Amino acid sequence: MTTPAVPASRIPEAVHRRRWAILGVLMLSLLIVVLDNSILNVAIKTIATPAPTGLGATQSEIEWAINAYTLVFAGLLFTAGLIGDRLGRKKVLLGGLLVFGIGSALAAESGSPGQLIAFRALMALGAAFVMPATLAVLMNVFEREEQPKAIGIWAGGVGLAIAIGPITGGALLDHFWWGSVFLINVPIVIVALALMVWLVPDSRDPSPGRLDPIGVVLSVVGLVLLVYGIIKGGELADFTDAKVLSTIVAGLIVLAAFIVFEKRSDHPSLDVTYFKNKVFSAAMSAIALVFFALMGVTFFGVFYTQSVRGYSPLESGLLMLPLAAAQMIFAPRARLVVDRFGNKATTTAGLIVIAATLAAFAGFEADTPIWLLEVVFFLMGTGMAHIMTPTSVVIMQALPREKAGSASALSNTFRQVGGALGIAVLGSVLSTAYRDGIEGKLGLLPPGLRDTAGESIEATLGVAAKLGPRGQALVDPANDAFLHAMHVTALCGTVVALIGAVVVAVFLPGRTTPPQKDKEEPELVAAVD
Repeated sequence: MTTPAVPASRIPEAVHRRRWAILGVLMLSLLIVVLDNSILNVAIKTIATPAPTGLGATQSEIEWAINAYTLVFAGLLFTAGLIGDRLGRKKVLLGGLLVFGIGSALAAESGSPGQLIAFRALMALGAAFVMPATLAVLMNVFEREEQPKAIGIWAGGVGLAIAIGPITGGALLDHFWWGSVFLINVPIVIVALALMVWLVPDSRDPSPGRLDPIGVVLSVVGLVLLVYGIIKGGELADFTDAKVLSTIVAGLIVLAAFIVFEKRSDHPSLDVTYFKNKVFSAAMSAIALVFFALMGVTFFGVFYTQSVRGYSPLESGLLMLPLAAAQMIFAPRARLVVDRFGNKATTTAGLIVIAATLAAFAGFEADTPIWLLEVVFFLMGTGMAHIMTPTSVVIMQALPREKAGSASALSNTFRQVGGALGIAVLGSVLSTAYRDGIEGKLGLLPPGLRDTAGESIEATLGVAAKLGPRGQALVDPANDAFLHAMHVTALCGTVVALIGAVVVAVFLPGRTTPPQKDKEEPELVAAVD
């Protein structure tokens, strides 16, 4: 490095001594944000079940319960990062956790899918202030040489949450009502708040930027319109519908206006000059594409294990253990692979592994040996660990340490937007393919039930259960239609992962990262200043 990011004296000795304890508290905060989504994935089938067991949510309402969280989270991350840089990261962490806890308690008591969607959005408001602040604090309590190791452990925390979430959710659903999967967040929030007040130091950017309310509004409106149009297209099984096309086009226009506005603004939420660095842009693209593929596959994976294979929520959660174990094992060690083979080889190999595991889903049937699914999950977690750690290090070290909030916000925004679009696009592909496959088998149903039964496998099985013995004839066709839809969706995810592999293979550096990064860093610093 030609110029150190921050002199060693900038980190007080008292903070340096407890840096690993601070990392533990930050991971606990991260845990509840990730835990919430992994728990919800297991609860999808239960929430889709009619009252009193669930809320009777349709597939599109379930997608919105997931995407309401993701969209609000992603849309507010820019502003949350700036507020953290201005007011202090510890303050926004505490406030974000408090709002998240309140939203969780309200979501647990939702009386309708609409209420659940609204309270999930409130939870996202809190989470938007938690996620970027955790990485920003990490970058300010660890010296540069320790940052890759700390980020690797931080990324491993995602694997821990993936493991705990489905198992905890499954155990809760076996003994309590569906709302318990949200109520479990409240005690974790209380513990995290207490530890944070005690251990975590405050930090802020000495030269923070002004807030950008117009940019925030444009980004949120554009994303909501785009994803709503995609979900509606899947619901109607017709992407040429005038309402669907107009909504998608409107979303794209608003997002284009957002980019133009940010480029001309003197205090943008998203500083587009960051993306002049090809390495930075490639790392962002890799994160977005891998979460696009993975979140979409996770969405159909729950229905495969529970609806087709007949596993309980707890058993379905336990089936996810290999994926989580692989992330926990390999994420902290991925930096060693990067040191030996470089960012390009490590991340490209990780994306190819992800593509191969997604392609494997295209061969799964109702009687596929379950150990094969476990092998695929383990390989998926391994690939994920060797993507998230190197790309996170590249992104966080590409900007000066005082801008850690902005770098973290950008990284998490691309991850969340990629995940939201993955659920929307691949969820719509799944819905459309399923409807096409089951439609011809619903002719004996009353006209009023045909649309409902054709919406998802859970809807079909729900109608079949109400019809009693007559409905049993629908079970096998529903399973066959779903498996076909899953195969189509998995292949779409495979293509996306392969595109990501090509992007990082072309643009990410090999083992010569430090010289390349030093060459471009002055430009980035100047852009920030």
